[in-house]
Amino acid sequence: MQQLFQDLPGVVYEYIIRKDGTRSFQYISENCKDILGICSDVFLKDSTVFRKIILPDDSSGFEETLQQSHNTHGAWNWEGRIMVNGKIRWIETRSNPAPFADGIMRKGIMIDITERKLQEQEHELRFQSLVEHLPLGIGIHINGELVMANAYAHTLMRVKQGELIGRNVMEFVHQESKPLVLERMKRVLAGETLPAAEEKFIRADGEVIFVETSAMPFTFKGQPAVQIIVRDITDQKRVAEEIRKNETLFTQLFNNVPIAVVMLDVNGRVEMVNPGFSSIFGYDMHEVKGKNLNDFIVPSELQIEGIDLNNLIASKRVIQLETFRKRKDGNRVDVILYGMPIMIDEQAIGIYGVYVDITSHKQLEEELKTRNTELDNFVYKVSHDLRAPLSSILGLVNLSKLPGNTDDLHEYIRIIGEKVADLDHFISDVLSHSKNLKLEVKIDQIDFKNILSRTITDLNYLDGAADVQFDISIQQGEFYSDPWRIGEIFRNLVSNAIKYRQSDSEQPLVNVSISPVEGGVRIVFADNGIGISEDNLSRIFEMFYRATEQSDGSGIGLYIVKNAVEKLDGIISVQSKPGEGTTFAIQLPDQRAQLKQTEYQKA
Repeated sequence: MQQLFQDLPGVVYEYIIRKDGTRSFQYISENCKDILGICSDVFLKDSTVFRKIILPDDSSGFEETLQQSHNTHGAWNWEGRIMVNGKIRWIETRSNPAPFADGIMRKGIMIDITERKLQEQEHELRFQSLVEHLPLGIGIHINGELVMANAYAHTLMRVKQGELIGRNVMEFVHQESKPLVLERMKRVLAGETLPAAEEKFIRADGEVIFVETSAMPFTFKGQPAVQIIVRDITDQKRVAEEIRKNETLFTQLFNNVPIAVVMLDVNGRVEMVNPGFSSIFGYDMHEVKGKNLNDFIVPSELQIEGIDLNNLIASKRVIQLETFRKRKDGNRVDVILYGMPIMIDEQAIGIYGVYVDITSHKQLEEELKTRNTELDNFVYKVSHDLRAPLSSILGLVNLSKLPGNTDDLHEYIRIIGEKVADLDHFISDVLSHSKNLKLEVKIDQIDFKNILSRTITDLNYLDGAADVQFDISIQQGEFYSDPWRIGEIFRNLVSNAIKYRQSDSEQPLVNVSISPVEGGVRIVFADNGIGISEDNLSRIFEMFYRATEQSDGSGIGLYIVKNAVEKLDGIISVQSKPGEGTTFAIQLPDQRAQLKQTEYQKA
């Protein structure tokens, strides 16, 4: 349990408020040193130490919310700032009261939410900046009724400040555009973010204008809403002029856009970088100012590219290139690079470089390619393995219909029955694979003996099952995991042991050993079957891979086993020699603590 609390992304604590007014920490997890900057021993000796690190402006809120929770015996949730090693951190603490004889015990958790708060603040500042400075009409509506509109939106529609609030956006939509606007509104409310579309609007004075609108889902004071951005394209020169005149807009965009922007002189030396540059590449302004950018972010193998690009841009060429650069920590970052000269009076005086981080996009592309390849292989294999027995069944049916056929029809029926059984087994494996991927892990107490016994009984129908001897040793204590996935692991391993036995020599034997280990159990399946060659051993967990033709199994049994083990946060290994047998070793963690944590959160 201690290790579990230590690994949690927060500080777990028990805090006592006694009837006599005294307070103390009964328990606090050791990771408080990392998050709060103070060792657990200090908290246990002096419960007031936490209040001492709360910023003064947030202290009153802390005490008020805690007292309110204490008075109402309800849950407590507080967000505030603390000082940790000279730096300000945002902390969220949640607790539930539990009365006991001497007072109230609060069991709770403290979480570092600094990153989230910074992101929220950045988002808020960015949005406020856009609302305040962009020469675009920005509004928010709920079911068509405007609840927010910036100053430019009022100007655009030629109404007085504040008069847009409460009015329906459809009042300003031209009749020709209403079907399109209504359809787009439905899609946005359904969760889509739509690209810009050209529409017709009618100003308050009756003038018809052409606009370009963007719409996206938004939450306004807890309600689902639509945010719209409207650009007047009737007079695009006017918009361009407004942007050129508004230096504040340039400053805000430069400082707040989530992309890397760098301004270089004609020799490639850094004059300015934005916060986005620091975020993507890890270098602050003082680290790179006045220095050649190629010495920092251009990998050694691309040094010539970096120099050539600077020369091209300085010679008034505009470039767009998908390439890669390196971060301060040496890691690679995939980017789309936009480069353009800075021109004054047709003379290049510097270079603008814009870097868009597409690393995650590239990773998603590669993952999608892998998924598509797996899907293609899956579909091909499934269709092939379904068609093969169906073709055999169809051939036997047609053969039985031939005039003058004197063959034993009972033999046809027997073969058809075998093929149908093959189909059933294959479909069952495919369904098990699908269920394992989609079904959430459901934790319950595991009865290994019962699950294994039931599995062996259920597989008695397999050819040769009666010949296999099982030697089972189970040292079972209390253990929690997912019963269904445990059953699937056993089913596939027992089935494989039966299918790949050495029926022509010694007695087929399967040794099953289940024993406790620290934090969980170790499960070992060892058989004296045909074994697996070294060349095939590394691939046996691949989907549809068959290491031998002795059995016509689905080829996904061991794939299901590996995925089920991984779903249970376990590990699996295999050892095998041809002619000597195969041993599978599985180690699974006890998930009792996870179950208790889930129950605690629900409570």
